[in-house]
Amino acid sequence: MTALRLKPASKALSIALPLSIIAVLTATAALQAGIIGSDSTPVASVDAPQTIVIPTGTFSYREDGEYFKNGYAVDAPMRTMTMNRALTIMKYQVSGSDYNRCVTDGACAAPEPGFTVALDVRTPATGISHDDAKAYAAWLSARTGEVWTLPSDAQLAFAAGSIFPDEKLDVDTDSTNPAARWLADYERQTSRKASSNPVPQSYGTFGENEHGLSDFGGNIWEWTATCSRRVNLDANGNVTSAVSSCGIPVASGKHRAALSGFVRNPKGGGCAVGAPPDNLGFRLVKDTRWYAPLAARLRHHGWSV
Repeated sequence: MTALRLKPASKALSIALPLSIIAVLTATAALQAGIIGSDSTPVASVDAPQTIVIPTGTFSYREDGEYFKNGYAVDAPMRTMTMNRALTIMKYQVSGSDYNRCVTDGACAAPEPGFTVALDVRTPATGISHDDAKAYAAWLSARTGEVWTLPSDAQLAFAAGSIFPDEKLDVDTDSTNPAARWLADYERQTSRKASSNPVPQSYGTFGENEHGLSDFGGNIWEWTATCSRRVNLDANGNVTSAVSSCGIPVASGKHRAALSGFVRNPKGGGCAVGAPPDNLGFRLVKDTRWYAPLAARLRHHGWSV
């Protein structure tokens, strides 16, 4: 009889096997702790929203945040970033009709009066705070059995592609004239004017970009999961301090705007920098990793994953 010979496991298999074991052990512990498992109260599901999938790729991206050198505004650095996983993101912003379903279900607060058309299936929901958007993401995740979250600023920039704003000051970073930087920043702020028609428009009004993402950069600014931050540089361009404020997240549209997370009406105050957006809405990304639902449940119960 021929002896059975076992070949050495490949490096990929040797890595994957421990990860599989960890996943099984984690799931088992979660089951025993009651974190995952069947719910005794069935919940009606909803249809998943229309999405686009953007393949992995590399892109240039001007970092979020306000950068200051010797107390004067300077351009944030450009970074070359690589998205190592395909990005699944809603093609359109969340509609007034879909948001209203969350309100009717008792999981979302009613939007700012006078903003959203509650039953319109093709007009984006507006008058939405960052807190409202996160509540909707949690509700949609529960109803679809998937994991939906607000995109990071970088993810939204990746999805927006060529139409993502880049508001350079166009001032030599080595300039010793602080007045030139101040004037450039002033001109940038004053150029941010409200739309001639700020009324939310139906899907497709502002067109699609090269990825098929619809209506980005119209008259609706979209909430992200990114915290605002202020970065101070020394004379050599080195970071001396960086302060983040997650109570003031970033919304992106024609330009970036940092607003308090509870603000629904951007014209009513709370805009931390620049001219206020016309409207506040949002779209979500879907976490397609196989273990995403389990990881979300673990985080919800205070586990670090």
